[in-house]
Amino acid sequence: MHIKSTLTLIAAATLLVACGKKEEAAPAPVAAPAPAPAGNVVKIGHVGPTSGAIAHLGKDNENGARMAIDELNAAGVMLGGQKVTFELLAEDDAADPKQGTAVAQKLVDAKVAGVVGHLNSGTTIPASKIYSDAGIPQISPSATNPKYTRQGFKTTFRMVADDTQLGGTLGKYAVETLKGKSIAVIDDRTAYGQGVAEEFAKAVEASGGKVVAKEFTTDKATDFTAILTSIKAKKPDVVFFGGMDAVAGPMMKQMKGLAMSPKFMGGDGICTTELVKLGGDAIADDQVYCAEAGGVDGEAKVGMDEFKVKYQAKFGTDVKLYAPYVYDAVNIMVAAMVKADSADPAKYLPMLAATSEFKGVSGPVSFDERGDIKNGALTLKTVRGGQLTTLAVLR
Repeated sequence: MHIKSTLTLIAAATLLVACGKKEEAAPAPVAAPAPAPAGNVVKIGHVGPTSGAIAHLGKDNENGARMAIDELNAAGVMLGGQKVTFELLAEDDAADPKQGTAVAQKLVDAKVAGVVGHLNSGTTIPASKIYSDAGIPQISPSATNPKYTRQGFKTTFRMVADDTQLGGTLGKYAVETLKGKSIAVIDDRTAYGQGVAEEFAKAVEASGGKVVAKEFTTDKATDFTAILTSIKAKKPDVVFFGGMDAVAGPMMKQMKGLAMSPKFMGGDGICTTELVKLGGDAIADDQVYCAEAGGVDGEAKVGMDEFKVKYQAKFGTDVKLYAPYVYDAVNIMVAAMVKADSADPAKYLPMLAATSEFKGVSGPVSFDERGDIKNGALTLKTVRGGQLTTLAVLR
């Protein structure tokens, strides 16, 4: 599938040829297209951590939004009989819940038509109430804590599988495939880290495994000597970390320094190329096992591969993790506006909720009654030869 297909519905419904009709007239010089009048600007917000330890992930997400906005504006979208220009309002929440709610209110005050974000569950969940109270649709491309879509809000949507599936799949895999007998669990106390670690531990025990240690750190910690020394004494063959790559990489280095070499597992937060860079030679082949909340297989891989090539050409860097899901989220939001022929949130929200089999670069997207993606995929990966290697796409 080609990336252009993500815009087929929009382009077919809205594109007009802006040229004269008189065949006898001499061709006029081609002028640059005039910008849309100020009243025809539709503002879409994006929020992610573009500062701090995981700024590389936040910028990746923002790039995905910018790529979609640029393509939509190039295509020319008509709403209410007028051409509109989409404007991206990008905000930084620094992965901090307090800053997340502050920028959410800022976007509400700016009268955005919709928001794509936030990246982390810990910022997405508190911000979601602000958007809900304002009636503004929100699509998170990456927040996996189940609570996000279980608050009864009609404005919340999610592009990926949640922690119940993510942590549960990994916990079962740790026991049944990796044959883990004694398993240690660490989390970073964030909504995401704690949530995925809890689901992992539940699945380990349900599969007959034994959790021999439960420890916690923070998402800003750099020294893990105390908790790792405590864990080492219990001789686990698997260590699971609920958190992000910025912490997991240094943690693995310190594990190596303590002569610890268990299998190291985590969710999508560690399933990045950045982990490989941060962990360096502390990561042995087939030591890390992680799952990305999302994934494509079969024919859908063509579209994802094409997206990655275009992304690299546009931004001069490779996709880190969730940029394709942000890209799809923006296009899904605008497709709903086109169906409603309006950017008014109250008018296009029902169309967004009814999204079914939208052909995105991340695969087909349909939302259930809570706003969760239907039949969400997980991509199980390991590290081999210094590269993230896909083991399987699971649904």
